Amino acid sequence: MAIELTEKYLPYVDEQFTTESKKEILTNNDFSFTGSHTVKIYKVSTGAMNDYGRKGANGSNWSRYGAVESLDATTQAMTLTKDRSFTFAIDALDVDETGDALEAASALARQIREVVIPEVDTYTLGAMCKLAGNKPAAKALTKENIYVEIITANKILDDAEVLETNRKLVVTPDVYLLMKQCKDIVMETNIGEGMRIRGVIANLDGMAVMKVPASRLPADFGFMIAHPCATVAPTKLESYKIHENPPGINGALIEGRIVYDAFVLDNKKKAIYYQQMES
Repeated sequence: MAIELTEKYLPYVDEQFTTESKKEILTNNDFSFTGSHTVKIYKVSTGAMNDYGRKGANGSNWSRYGAVESLDATTQAMTLTKDRSFTFAIDALDVDETGDALEAASALARQIREVVIPEVDTYTLGAMCKLAGNKPAAKALTKENIYVEIITANKILDDAEVLETNRKLVVTPDVYLLMKQCKDIVMETNIGEGMRIRGVIANLDGMAVMKVPASRLPADFGFMIAHPCATVAPTKLESYKIHENPPGINGALIEGRIVYDAFVLDNKKKAIYYQQMES
């Protein structure tokens, strides 16, 4: 006699592992895009220093202060290019017969967490690497040289007079493993839970160390040191909607749109150091 065993489906969704957005503490929103799609900022030059002509005109110049210069005032235009969207429907019967596993609000939260945030992070971090003001040739990183490479990069930012506070060191899990194996590296790991959630796991040489999934970074990423002043990463529009029983659908229609971009300021690009690994 055949016996059919009972099958049971639990109201539980096996969620994918995801991490919080990383771009927020690596970038700034110093400029408002409200009411416009393009923002232009001025870049103003400075004057040269001269020897003051105490006993008369300075050389062939009529002024004791030196030759009178005209300052340049050029602009950098920042135009938003990323206008992204998604939409999907959930049938009312599917919600009921999956034990509410396809509930609309949960599905929307999952879309933002697993799709939207990783896309924005990947684009922003990619732009920072591409437009970094310091990009040495690719090299192999090992547990023997990783510390020297990092502190050398930090020293280059010092020479460029980048603000010493609030610098971030971005590494992949693989590079972080090299750092843990390096006998010269001693990291301060007493980090608050709020910062850990956002990816900060330690402090090294005055920098917050951020471990970012390799999937959100360019191929052959080694490490990056960045000050948030260098990168403007606006989100002009972020709109998510759940429509219950719209025309033509018995259930929920979920729609989302996000308009964003990332720009590295010309006069502050030296505040980003990107080291690529040899492939």
